[in-house]
Amino acid sequence: MRDGNGSGHRGFRGVLCGLIPLVLVIAGCTTGRDSEPLRLSKRYFAASNTAAREGPDAQRDFFHRTQHPDFPVGSCDLGGSTVEFDPAWSTLRRDPQFTSDGIEPRGAVWVVGVEVTTRRDGAVQARQFGSQHLVVLEGSLYGFAPCSR
Repeated sequence: MRDGNGSGHRGFRGVLCGLIPLVLVIAGCTTGRDSEPLRLSKRYFAASNTAAREGPDAQRDFFHRTQHPDFPVGSCDLGGSTVEFDPAWSTLRRDPQFTSDGIEPRGAVWVVGVEVTTRRDGAVQARQFGSQHLVVLEGSLYGFAPCSR
């Protein structure tokens, strides 16, 4: 295929340029143009995982601070365990049909697939795949603590 200059690389350049965004997504890179929900979600999970590394008390405090205001959480005792999340960012999408205990939360609801690792005293107790709902409300991101349901 010729590109008008006789170079014959137009098709290759088109394929290469089309693959660059895919490679960035697979590698977990960003182009600096993250949407607000993605940017807030990345910050949320980074803070949650930092709290998990600090221990059960720090993570309990994190879950209390970031719990959606319409769904207050009680003691949120994870029994001395911590929970780490590894989100699959390509799965982040709106979920306007989501309810918690039959109640629709205020704000824009998003859901992302996650791998969840539960640890106790640094040792892995369990790993599972699931989803995590997050809500953008008045410029802040809130979650639903794993011990709130």
